[in-house]
Amino acid sequence: MSISSVAFVGLGYIGLPTAVVLANSGMDVTGIDIKAENVERINRGEVTIVEPGLEEGLQQALASGNFRATTDMVHADAYVVAVPTPFTDNHDVDMKFIYSVAESIAPKLEGDELVVLESTSPPKTTERMAARILELRPDLIADGAPNPEGKPVIFFAHCPERILPGKAMEELIANDRIIGGATEEATKRATEIYRSFCQGELLPTDAVTAEMAKLTENSFRDVNIAFANELSLICDNLGINVWELIELANHHPRVNILQPGPGVGGHCIAVDPWFIVSSDPTNSQLIRTAREVNDAKPEWVKDKVAQAVKETGGSTIATLGLAFKANIDDLRESPALEITKDIAQSLPESTILAVEPNIQELPKAFDGLENIKLEECTAALAAADVIVLLVDHNEFKDITAHQIKGKALVDTKGLWK
Repeated sequence: MSISSVAFVGLGYIGLPTAVVLANSGMDVTGIDIKAENVERINRGEVTIVEPGLEEGLQQALASGNFRATTDMVHADAYVVAVPTPFTDNHDVDMKFIYSVAESIAPKLEGDELVVLESTSPPKTTERMAARILELRPDLIADGAPNPEGKPVIFFAHCPERILPGKAMEELIANDRIIGGATEEATKRATEIYRSFCQGELLPTDAVTAEMAKLTENSFRDVNIAFANELSLICDNLGINVWELIELANHHPRVNILQPGPGVGGHCIAVDPWFIVSSDPTNSQLIRTAREVNDAKPEWVKDKVAQAVKETGGSTIATLGLAFKANIDDLRESPALEITKDIAQSLPESTILAVEPNIQELPKAFDGLENIKLEECTAALAAADVIVLLVDHNEFKDITAHQIKGKALVDTKGLWK
């Protein structure tokens, strides 16, 4: 079967760019999302996230007739699922969004369709999604299962995303992709979809290995960031400039220490290692420890801010950056957001000037906090007694020594080293 139509379910930070690139490669794509307001904006050619090149790509896709967005599930040759996968209190995957999609797809299936899970998830999540769909449609059967009754067959695969927010439109095309089919035929069909736009190498494997590969990639990053963050704590106690130390150490030909920060955010690195821990708690000691180190770093930052406020007697604090990384508007699992919120709660007599150039209004996380407001950078710097650099957005790299002269500084990114 040749795949000519794809329903892309979930039009967020991964889904919308991928659906647009897929449509612009010539595939007929229907984007599906539960947020009616976002669907309306997308159909007008307006992007709902900050991503360079996305708006132009979206407008091209709409003009070609290859793309449209809707809140209603449709029938297609293939379904690509890119919905959130939060974790529960015990760090296992919360399946509610995946199951909700499965329940929407199931009534549309006729047989011979492919269902691809892109959402990052623990091993065997694709299998669980498939089981849910087939539970709802007992008249269908998964490819590879015994089929003496000759039921119509459905194919399943896991193809994890592998892009960097802020470079999504470029990396979607250039990066290698892992194609993990539940069967060889599922891998073949999924490969057809990704080959339509991906210039990188397509790496075939099974679904469970594909799921674990994505978790491994992000856990590798998390462990290395934890080393840098732990090093920053040690250096602070010893009176050593950690930025200088890392620069010196990285001159060794086989050393490449990452940069410390206020913690780790986003829906990948801050979440995915826990999925490995929950899958095998006994043998994931290093991965667990790295997660705990990175999760503890915001508390250290908040202590530094409280100390600066006490020493200066200042009552106005500027926090620079709320996103989880530079030059994007993504606030998911952002340590900067949580640090700013906790500072506002723990220092109610202080005025918190939150500076985030990539958003237009205060996040809902700040609802009920009267001592915090969204402020433009120059005004915040001028008014602040304490300046807390949390995200190294390009706008903050232009801050001059004159603008921060006489201020108490808490620099978590090393811009003012």
